[in-house]
Amino acid sequence: MHAITIPEPGDPEALVWDEVPDPVPGEGEVLVEVVASAVNRADILQRQGFYDPPPGASPYPGLECSGRIAALGPGVSGWAVGDPVCALLAGGGYAEKVAVPAGQLLPVPEGVDLTRAAALPEVVSTVWSNVFMVAHLRPGETLLVHGGSSGIGTMAIQLAKAVGAKVAVTAGTKEKLDRCAELGADVLINYREQDFVAEIRQATGGAGADVILDNMGAKYLDRNVQALAVNGRLAIIGMQGGVKAELNIGTLLAKRAAISATSLRARPLDEKAAIVAAVREHVWPLLAAGHVRPVVDREVPMPEAAEAHRLVEESGHIGKVLLVVP
Repeated sequence: MHAITIPEPGDPEALVWDEVPDPVPGEGEVLVEVVASAVNRADILQRQGFYDPPPGASPYPGLECSGRIAALGPGVSGWAVGDPVCALLAGGGYAEKVAVPAGQLLPVPEGVDLTRAAALPEVVSTVWSNVFMVAHLRPGETLLVHGGSSGIGTMAIQLAKAVGAKVAVTAGTKEKLDRCAELGADVLINYREQDFVAEIRQATGGAGADVILDNMGAKYLDRNVQALAVNGRLAIIGMQGGVKAELNIGTLLAKRAAISATSLRARPLDEKAAIVAAVREHVWPLLAAGHVRPVVDREVPMPEAAEAHRLVEESGHIGKVLLVVP
């Protein structure tokens, strides 16, 4: 098969479409013939040499894919060769074939095109596990999403609105904020021109956000805590703004607030399977009903992954950038 390899870490040109051995599904795995994958920030970090795959994972980038089952490994039941699926991966999505633990497979949702289904597994699993399984967002509460126009952000807006929450977002351009509004965002904050702490307080009558989904990490830590409501929950899922920051514990204590930080890639298989099962139970019906949809900026041929990485690094996209197998 062909896959995107990284012979040496570096800039987008480090991504090379090359011929490699086919993967073989092991115990409890299926082999998926890939139709599409999607670009995530973790893929960029891996290309740069800062985020190695977990032990035993595919060396190729790609944390999600869609396609059709080509073969079943030993011990797999409930799936058949030819089934259209999408999958959460620890790596290997930038390829023509990938071996996937059966617990990380999802059927393609009703009403979603097979190619566009590649935009779903990573973002839906990330949002559902952090915003709902960890931070327990409830109807009537306020969610603040940083990077509202990203793949994660566009899905977080839709899922929060679907459960009856109020949504505030930050983004850096009017175009991106307008797209967030189209998806249902109630409060639009241009982080280049506005102080999100002041804006979220004003929008909530001084209370603050009940839940914050943060992709920035250190740069926003202090201000995020300031922006939390009493009993608020801060869910950190990225570190685009650095890894070290000071935190005023007194503010956290006064608000009886909580901070969580999670990642998906290196979690044990049983934890990933539990998240995927929850996604199938709670989110797939929303997709089938048309209440939630994948937001795709564009499709790029997989051999041209370098161009897709440049686009994502420049933040010139809204939603997901897909890589489509030729």
